[in-house]
Amino acid sequence: MAARSKARQRALQILFEADQRGAAPLDVLAGWVTLARTDERQPPVSAFTRTLVEGYAAHAARIDELIAQYAVGWPLDRMPVVDRNILRLAAYELIWEDETPDPVVLDEAVQLAREFSTDESPAFVNGLLGRLKDLKPSLRR
Repeated sequence: MAARSKARQRALQILFEADQRGAAPLDVLAGWVTLARTDERQPPVSAFTRTLVEGYAAHAARIDELIAQYAVGWPLDRMPVVDRNILRLAAYELIWEDETPDPVVLDEAVQLAREFSTDESPAFVNGLLGRLKDLKPSLRR
């Protein structure tokens, strides 16, 4: 698995854990970093994983607003937790991380949904992110 794919997967795990525990993503990230420094069995948290988690945290309210607005018929609290956090992660990268090409962001998010969520999730994730991609120039604030 490529380094950036692994970083996205770890960022998803951090966001998922934060969501499940009702904790701040940055607090969970700090715990992962500390654990990696104190337990040699844990791999270090990459800079790109940190960028993704910190980026989501900085724009969390706006990202959740956008997901809720464009996920017709799916309130955030009713979405599968994995899907919600894949969308959060990918929405941040799609809208605010210009160095990653949009098709890569969509493909990586669909792959995460394929690996970790339901059979219907890849299509749902792809559709919603495709809509955000089309509207991208007007979504930053």
